[in-house]
Amino acid sequence: MTTPAAPPDTRREPPETGDERAMLEGFLDFHRETLRWKCAELTDEQLRAYSVPSSALTLLGLARHITEVERWWFLPFVGEEPEPVYFTDEKPNDDFDALDTVPPAEVFDRWAAEVERIRTAVAPIGLDAEFVRRGKTFSLRWVYLHMIEEYARHNGHADLIREGVDGVTGE
Repeated sequence: MTTPAAPPDTRREPPETGDERAMLEGFLDFHRETLRWKCAELTDEQLRAYSVPSSALTLLGLARHITEVERWWFLPFVGEEPEPVYFTDEKPNDDFDALDTVPPAEVFDRWAAEVERIRTAVAPIGLDAEFVRRGKTFSLRWVYLHMIEEYARHNGHADLIREGVDGVTGE
C-alpha cells in the first residue's frame, strides 16, 4: 500500500533574526499554518475522524478549539471578553464533541477570519500590555508564548491524527 503524499507545504519559516515581536509573530504564524497544513486536502468525514477510538481528538475539533483559544487570549487586549463560539457552559467540550453543528468549511473560514482580526487588532499593542483575568495578570508577550506552546502541542496531536486518517506523515 502506498502512503499518500502530503499536501504542498506553503508554510513560511519563522525569521532567524529580528526583533522580539517579529520572532513571536513569525513562530506563531508558522504554527498556525502547520495546523492548517495538517488539515489540508481532507474530506469533511476525514476531518471528523478519530484516529484512536479512546480519544475525542479530531482535526476538526482541534481547529474549533484553537479558534476559541485564540479569541480567549488575544481579544481582552482590545477590550473584548469573548463569548464562546463552539461550546457553552453547559457543554464545555462541544468544541471537540459537537462536530456536526457547523460545516468544516465554515470552521476553517471562521478560524482564518479570527486570526486575521487578531493580527490586525494586536499589531499596535506593546508586548508589555497586560490584562487581568480571574485575578491573574497576563502580558501580551506571555500570550504570544502561550499560543506558540498551545499550537505546538496540538500540532503534535494533529500529526498523529493525520497519520491515522490517511497515512500522511510529516514534520
